[in-house]
Amino acid sequence: MSFIRKLLSNKKGATAIEYGLIAALIAVAAIAAMQGVGSSLNSTFTNVSSSMK
Repeated sequence: MSFIRKLLSNKKGATAIEYGLIAALIAVAAIAAMQGVGSSLNSTFTNVSSSMK
């Protein structure tokens, strides 16, 4: 029981978890943005390729 109290009162662990959550959120946002850019680039290269034929 005292181990759980130590974990709850330890602020360093909470800060590390918060930073981890922020990093995960940034990663998800970056992946979503890159997928949108990738789709746009794919259509652009498709248009260029079809116009060169």
